[in-house]
Amino acid sequence: MIATSLSLVISMAVPATAVAVPPPPPNPSDSELSAGRTEAKAKAGKVGELTNQLAKAEARLMELQAEVEAKMEDANKALVDLETAEDLAAKAKADAEAAKRESDDASQSIENARKQLDEFAAGSYKQGTTVGSMSAYMGAKSPEDLLARAQLLNAVSGSELDALESMERARTVKANKDSLARAALDEATKRQAEAEQAKRDADAATASAQQAQRDQAGKSQELEAARADYERQLNEAQAKVGGLEDQRKRYQDWLAAKQREDAANATAAQSGPAGPRPTVNRPPTGNAVRVVIDRALSQLGVQYAWGGGNGSGPTRGIRDGGVADTFGDYNKVGFDCSGLMIYAFAGVGIKLPHYSGYQAAAGRRVPLNQMAPGDMLFWATRGRIHHVAMYIGNGQMVEAPYSGSRVRIAPVRYGGIVPYATRLL
Repeated sequence: MIATSLSLVISMAVPATAVAVPPPPPNPSDSELSAGRTEAKAKAGKVGELTNQLAKAEARLMELQAEVEAKMEDANKALVDLETAEDLAAKAKADAEAAKRESDDASQSIENARKQLDEFAAGSYKQGTTVGSMSAYMGAKSPEDLLARAQLLNAVSGSELDALESMERARTVKANKDSLARAALDEATKRQAEAEQAKRDADAATASAQQAQRDQAGKSQELEAARADYERQLNEAQAKVGGLEDQRKRYQDWLAAKQREDAANATAAQSGPAGPRPTVNRPPTGNAVRVVIDRALSQLGVQYAWGGGNGSGPTRGIRDGGVADTFGDYNKVGFDCSGLMIYAFAGVGIKLPHYSGYQAAAGRRVPLNQMAPGDMLFWATRGRIHHVAMYIGNGQMVEAPYSGSRVRIAPVRYGGIVPYATRLL
């Protein structure tokens, strides 16, 4: 504001009457300016070094995120396999129990039939005949009737023997069935135990991957804090240099104004009171790309929330059953990576789906070496796109990176990046 006012004053006509120029402002020495620039350069170098370290840490964090997602899928598979094994084991147990009951029932039937035969044989022995007790012959009306009854009793005893043999065969079949059912139960129980162990292993691997990700996130946050501190120091150093340079500029402007004032005083009588009109430079109107980038940058510092963000701004996140839940994203209001893109492009009337994979196909694909500000960049693992950011120029991008972070500007990461950018404007 001071420099603008000064330039407008200088560009206006000088009155015909002599006007005294104010006393000169401070004029910092060249050594002071050089020392300030050296300090600012050193701070900028440190910021650059930390930025590179942070970029590597972020790349590792993204790799760990992909590993966590893969481990979670393994855990989901193990859970499905476990449920299947438990169902098979339950059915095998029910079949074995049914087969055992059938075998026991067959044995009991045989035992009952054998007891009846034993009683029949005992009665026949006591009566001195093989056809049963004398009571069977009581009431016979003729020799023919007596013979018929004897034949009937012989047939009855023979059929009981046949039935006993048949039941013995059935018991053998049922015993074999019981043995097979128990073998199937043993195999199903073994498979269930293996599935349970696989589930425990998958859960342990997932927990380990999540812990590694949390550790890496902590390192990234430490680097982010260190970089922020050096950026603050850089800003202070640049402000100091800027102040010295501004003092030098004001002194030079004062000197130039004094020289013009001296010349104006010498020719005041001839030139008259009028002078040139001041000019005002108006900034150019923004275009669609600028609007989109500005909308994304306006959300810097907004917290990450998985599933959050729409065309109107940040929204409450949703549950993912995994990492995002451990960070409590469902209780946060913010953006995820694709939600930030939805908000940015909504400013120019473009509606995007809330899925980075679909956003990658929403516009024209251009090679990475032709990417321009406003293009969307994507990252994939094993062919599956899982992250999106917006390129803003000078090797920088704006993104909502991951749970536990905030919307930020970062150098473009080339590890895992897909070989094209998607252009909508």
